[in-house]
Amino acid sequence: MSAPGTKEMICISCPISCRMTVYEENDSIVVKGNKCGRGKVYGEEEYLAPKRMVTCTVATDSEEFPRLPVRTTASIPKETIDDLLQELYSLNIRLPVKRGSPLIENYHDTGVDVIATMTLPGRA
Repeated sequence: MSAPGTKEMICISCPISCRMTVYEENDSIVVKGNKCGRGKVYGEEEYLAPKRMVTCTVATDSEEFPRLPVRTTASIPKETIDDLLQELYSLNIRLPVKRGSPLIENYHDTGVDVIATMTLPGRA
């Protein structure tokens, strides 16, 4: 069993998938088990303020293309994901839309946009 405040995690920064232990010691974050620098950065961020990319689909006004895949342009704080998903599920996007078009800009002042990941034509 781990000491209080210790997190065991698997790094997802690269294909190695290192098993890491992260904890605080003397006012700094200690990351053990990482085999590359990206693991240290991932472990520190995951310990202090975990973030995730969000992907989902939103409704459209088209019977032919009823759902549009979307994603965030960067990771957002985990605690904001449920609110973002609720907002996305309430959208009804009018087609046409081009891949990369922002549907939500600067979500909750995070600097992160939600963009379309597919081009869908309008009605013929």
